[in-house]
Amino acid sequence: MNNDQAEAKWDKFNAKVKQQWGELTDDEVKKAEGNKDELIARIQEKYGESREAIAKKLNDLVD
Repeated sequence: MNNDQAEAKWDKFNAKVKQQWGELTDDEVKKAEGNKDELIARIQEKYGESREAIAKKLNDLVD
């Protein structure tokens, strides 16, 4: 996979994350870029969901 393909996959994943958790801003997602734990923490802060539930949803988005 080349850089363009990896970037396209990341952009698609980001779009899915923002669809799932609509209150997340582009800046919040960008700050967590590449760091799953940071992204989970930001989602948890806004939505109050459990880490496990968020991790499962993120894994489902990747599949």
